[in-house]
Amino acid sequence: MKITLLSLILLASLAFSADDDVENLDKTVVTSDLRDDTLAIESNTSMSIIDSEVLEKAGTQHFEDVMGLVPNLNWSSATNRPRYFQIRGIGERSQYEGAPNPSVGFVVDDIDFSALGSIATLFDVEQIEVLRGPQGTRYGANGLAGLIYVKTKDPEFSDLYKLTTLIGDDGDTAVGFSATGGLSENAAYRLSVHQYNADGFIHNDFYNNDDSNYRDEFVARGKLFWQASDNLDFNFTLLKANIDNGFDSFNPENTFTTHSDFPGVDKQNSTGLSVKANYLMGDISLLSISSYMKADIDYSFDGDWGNPIYWGEFTPYEFTSISLRKRKHTSQEFRFVADKWLAGIYLLDVSEDNTINEFYNGELFRNLDSQFESTSIALFAQLDTPLNDNNTLTSGIRFERRNANYVDNNGINVSPDDNMWGGQLSINHKIADNLNSYATLARGYKAGGFNLSVSVPDSLREYQPESLWSIESGIKGHFLDYRLQLNASIFYSKRDDMQISTSRQIDPQDPLSFVFFTGNAATGSNYGVETDFNFQLNSVFDFYGSLGLLNAEFDDFITTEGNFNGRDQAHAPHYNFSLGVQYHNLNGFFARLDANGKDSFFFSDSHQQHSKSYQLYNLRVGYESDNWSVTLWGNNLFNKRYATRGFFFGLEPPNFEDKPYTQFGSPRHLGLSFNYAF
Repeated sequence: MKITLLSLILLASLAFSADDDVENLDKTVVTSDLRDDTLAIESNTSMSIIDSEVLEKAGTQHFEDVMGLVPNLNWSSATNRPRYFQIRGIGERSQYEGAPNPSVGFVVDDIDFSALGSIATLFDVEQIEVLRGPQGTRYGANGLAGLIYVKTKDPEFSDLYKLTTLIGDDGDTAVGFSATGGLSENAAYRLSVHQYNADGFIHNDFYNNDDSNYRDEFVARGKLFWQASDNLDFNFTLLKANIDNGFDSFNPENTFTTHSDFPGVDKQNSTGLSVKANYLMGDISLLSISSYMKADIDYSFDGDWGNPIYWGEFTPYEFTSISLRKRKHTSQEFRFVADKWLAGIYLLDVSEDNTINEFYNGELFRNLDSQFESTSIALFAQLDTPLNDNNTLTSGIRFERRNANYVDNNGINVSPDDNMWGGQLSINHKIADNLNSYATLARGYKAGGFNLSVSVPDSLREYQPESLWSIESGIKGHFLDYRLQLNASIFYSKRDDMQISTSRQIDPQDPLSFVFFTGNAATGSNYGVETDFNFQLNSVFDFYGSLGLLNAEFDDFITTEGNFNGRDQAHAPHYNFSLGVQYHNLNGFFARLDANGKDSFFFSDSHQQHSKSYQLYNLRVGYESDNWSVTLWGNNLFNKRYATRGFFFGLEPPNFEDKPYTQFGSPRHLGLSFNYAF
């Protein structure tokens, strides 16, 4: 695999006989940076940017479709859609977490949806930026491992309308509409609405239906640009997302046929608002970013994965779990930006109410009502110091204080305060106009939190902050008259007071006493390599690929389940890769073939069960004209079975022996898409 990737790069470098009539690659701007005009080639962090063309050509509905293109990015399920992500082996894996305190930030148009990745649909999205490594200066406590930033398309002054439809073989149907245009000389709007439905790929034999793991995803967005004066402009974004999905994915046999008599749900009803104002005061601009997010999250599942007929002589045996969450985020950021420096203040208020009810044979068995709230204030600054014509030193610092309070009906009432800091020291060396290198030393941090599961012992209820030091170096550039774009980086990170998500079955005879909790381990090391390239061979062929190599292990982690020193951290595969070729003829025909693969990885930090390595192949063929296109697509063409989550516990009576159970990703999936612009 590694030899294949290096061979493609070498062939690209030798392709001097290729056609000269090749359009130069665009200069991509990083919208998630503290400076909104930073070019990707000039940034001092490892990142991947998936633009609108790739999202449309390689994806169908959700960020899940294109995640295989990103080096050292993984995700975990036990949900219908990915909510939780891992970058370089660091990140949460389940919604059982207590305080909303993720390691990987997830932001949509400056609205914080961290740990709520279900909202990551692709319609009318301009680009998705994945920043790898600690984002201590830019994003603070939710950027320990990195940041995923979704930038949707902005308003345009020229009138443009777009209609999209989709059908697929799992009962997939979708329709979307977007419109943009000018309202006046100084104002423009953009509206988009998209509805997607699918039955899913699970068959429930108790109800004899194929839609117990259904998908019903609605997203609407309105954006307004207003230039109030020569020195002041505003960007308004209003988002409404109703992700109403089922959750029926597990069974004792580890197949695509479930037996649940209580199919669960995985719902997220969210409203988001952001207002971005930019005021120019001479050589300094004042940027104000205000955001609000409200989300109602319903999650339930059949705890015994069966029904009275299935369990037969062991009936009654029925467990169900229902979790209801209400989360609110309100934030305000003020940022002063000059040519060589910037400084700002960030305010955040978070509240989350949780109700968890678990039922045994139809009666309420356990209940937890909890309330969490926190207020955070952060001060940050960044200084860019030119050392000479080709070298620039960037130093950044961020101080953050968080006051939190947690209370529940079990009598727990704690109010910890966390003082945290992070930052970076980077040097950027300009090798040529089209080639840069960088070296960065960064510190990230993550606040402490709470475990909300009703079965977690009091001694495990609270956990402390985590910190991470990282050093990385990379090169970014264009070669061969901009036909070849190549990024490569190498990194090493050291984690202290690691917050490790683990699990324990308190009562061997009670599967619902299988609890998830987060605790502080000692230290861990994460290091590896990341690279991606895009080569325009000639006017009709593009080659592209990516490779992530990762070693993420525990340096000191001993639990009641065993000694994990030297073992890989969970959901941290040693490699993931993508390779592809795209054909686009001037007569309108196009084709795209993608291959992506992933090494095996441990499912959890509390047992030794792991996945199997796999490779997936996706194909798109179609035709496009000036204002319409039609695409026939197929995902996982060879119907590979691969795991996205795994557990190891006692489920099956009468002995409740510990066994591995897995959730699988989508099998072969075929469909047809149509787009029309006017």
